[in-house]
Formats: sequence, structure tokens, C-alpha cells
Amino acid sequence: MTKTTKPPKPRSRITAEPQKDSVARRALRWILRGLLALTALAVLWVLSYRWIDPPTTPYILSESARLDGVERVWVDLEDLDPVVARSVVAAEDANFCRHWGFDVDAIRNAIEAGGNRGASTISQQVVKNAFLWHGRSWPRKALETALTPVMEALWPKRRIVEVYLNVAEFDTGVFGIQAAARHYFGRDAAELTERQAAILATILPAPKDRDASRPSDFINRRAQSIAAGAATIRADGRAACFED
Repeated sequence: MTKTTKPPKPRSRITAEPQKDSVARRALRWILRGLLALTALAVLWVLSYRWIDPPTTPYILSESARLDGVERVWVDLEDLDPVVARSVVAAEDANFCRHWGFDVDAIRNAIEAGGNRGASTISQQVVKNAFLWHGRSWPRKALETALTPVMEALWPKRRIVEVYLNVAEFDTGVFGIQAAARHYFGRDAAELTERQAAILATILPAPKDRDASRPSDFINRRAQSIAAGAATIRADGRAACFED
């Protein structure tokens, strides 16, 4: 009698798909954790500057390396005549006290003008100057858009103006209102007159092209308009959020 042997059972196929799924899930988890960690660090960085004066900025570092040094001296807002802050706000962002980081009306007007005019608020400029790099790129603009409301939520308006006055560029290698006052007028920022404050505010949109020590007719006319605007925002309450 011949024995019949059972055919061997086919080996179950062990596919690599579950392992691949597991690796993908682990990678996704690590990516999400990394993004959360970076977000937390960014928020902590922004929050720390509410009390810590920014020692430098990415742009100041790059200019310092290029020029072998820059002029910059920190000055507290309380040590300045209020007309200095009013002049800068009137020139750059008259509705600063009325928005949460983005001036919707200014953005709409810029779009209607075909993009030939700026719509960045002082808050956006502080984010760009203090935390990001200069230049036109979508990644930088996206980060600026994300960080601006965070800063607005964590800082008082007065602090935003104070940091702006101390990191803004007023000439090649000249950063902050104190260095600008000494550079152009040979005096401390606390001693600036109303007209000098208005002239310095006029320089801000094009610091490398405009000269406050030899103001052109355009700069003189613009300074007069800024001085009037500073008086207006004081009278109508649009300076209340950053004044004592």
C-alpha cells in the first residue's frame, strides 16, 4: 500500500505593505512633532521679546557683516518725546491702534492701485525686521503673515512701536531712532524736535535713497504732511494705544 503524502501547505505571503504603512506613520508623527516643536520655539521667541530688547536682527547681522559694523543704540520709548512715535506711526501706519496686525483697508487700496503702493503695517514690519529676513519671497511672506497676529496677541501696542523704532533702518548701516538722531542731527533721540522727528519718519520707506541731513523739496513737503498727521492722530485718539 502506497502512502499518499499531503502536499505541503503553501506558505502565507508576508507582504511588506503593513511595514511600509508603519514606517510612513512613524515618519509623519516625527514630522508633526518637529513642526509643533518649531512652532512652540517661534512663539517663545516672539514672547521673549515682549520683555527682552532684541540684541540684533537677521538683517542687522547681515548688514554688519557686509559693512564691518553698524550704528545702533537702544532707547526706551519712555525716554522719547511722544511726537517721535506719533510721527512714525502717522507716516507708516496711521490706523495702527485700530487693527490687529493687518490694515484691511490699506490692503484693499493697494490692490485697487495695482500693487504699486505698500500696505504693510508697523506690526508686519516689526515681524519682518526682528524675526525674518528681507527680500520678496512667498515663504517669508507666509511666515510674516503667521507671526504677525501672534505678536499682536502677545505684545502690547506700545512695545511694538518701541521695538520698531529701535530696529528700523534710517540709512546704510544706521539702525534705530537713537543712532539716526545722532547720525543726522548730532543729538540724542530724546532731544529731537517735531520737525526732525517728521523728517526721520519721511526717511523710513527708502532709507538708502533719502537723506535727512539735506532734505529735498519732496522730503520737506512730506515732513510737513507727517507733522500734521501726527497732530491729527493725537487729536482723534489714534495714538492712544502707544501713549501713556
